[in-house]
Amino acid sequence: MSPSDAVISTTFGHLPALLLSAADGAQASITLYGAHLVSWRGADGRERLFCSAKSSLDGSKAIRGGVPVIFPQFAERGSGMRHGFARVSTWRVSESGVDDGWAYAVLALAPVDLAPGHAQAWPHGFELALRVAIRANELTMGLEVRNTGAAPFPFAAALHTYFLVDDVAGVRILGVEREELAIHGKIDRVYDNAEPRLALVDGDVVLTLRQQGFPDAVVWNPGLEDAAALADMADGEYRRFVCIEPALLHAPALGPGQSWRGEYHVS
Repeated sequence: MSPSDAVISTTFGHLPALLLSAADGAQASITLYGAHLVSWRGADGRERLFCSAKSSLDGSKAIRGGVPVIFPQFAERGSGMRHGFARVSTWRVSESGVDDGWAYAVLALAPVDLAPGHAQAWPHGFELALRVAIRANELTMGLEVRNTGAAPFPFAAALHTYFLVDDVAGVRILGVEREELAIHGKIDRVYDNAEPRLALVDGDVVLTLRQQGFPDAVVWNPGLEDAAALADMADGEYRRFVCIEPALLHAPALGPGQSWRGEYHVS
């Protein structure tokens, strides 16, 4: 496979997207809307990410599933838009190619890329860069935040990963609590200063999750009742995923010229 075939422009639903293909068969799809990783198949051909059948794929609202990029606010922890504007903004492709067998792409976002309402609501100079790379049965994601303005700003960041599972009632999560975590109904837990290495056990499949720069972790599933209230989730779909998110929820203000970087590796 030539480097020019490793990353090609395509569409996902109605959205412009990139298709990453490694020589060993691993593939991933990333929409420019939200720099949103919506599909990741390892070299074994198995899809690892959940994406709702009822999710909007036309840019009218955030995508339900995959890996939404959360910035500059997590959930309702602030006065701005829930989960921030990064996941509902259109990013630019700044770099792509092949590096040591890894097919990769880097997407960027700055104030000039924002819709007027978002730029007015969060008037800070910044640059975001998200790097996604795949090879074999491995995925790496790196998120960088740089303050390009004249004043410090507080922020939060997360990679809101929806892992596809056979049945959420059967999964176990290792590393967030003293005992393995089983999910019985709705769960929405924040783990401050989480272990940098976690694991998701889904039957005979074990995914190892490593995070660096992200000190916190979030585990979420809406359960039956909350899922019923979500217009972009089909009946029963809540059983097919669990969110395990690397997060930065209590960052000190980022000063002018300073940058922060978080990395996430799934294998």
